[in-house]
Amino acid sequence: MPAFPTPPPNYDQQGLAAARTRMANERTFLTYVRTSLAMLGFGLALIQLHPVRAGSLGYWALGAAAFVLLVGWLRFRMRQREIEKCRLLDAG
Repeated sequence: MPAFPTPPPNYDQQGLAAARTRMANERTFLTYVRTSLAMLGFGLALIQLHPVRAGSLGYWALGAAAFVLLVGWLRFRMRQREIEKCRLLDAG
């Protein structure tokens, strides 16, 4: 008995690798979204709880949340295009 079972004949290793790469890219983008939402909640809490003393810090947190979300979206789109370009080169 071999140490590793042989894959079935219709096993598409390249397709599965591409799917894993796409899912990893999506997970990374969702991490940016989660971080941005946490910063947004922190900023809104600061503004609501103590608008005079911590208000400016709250607005900075809102701006940072928007910046993090923008960076995450730009990186996601850039990686998505790279993945599609590699997929098209492999198919051609």
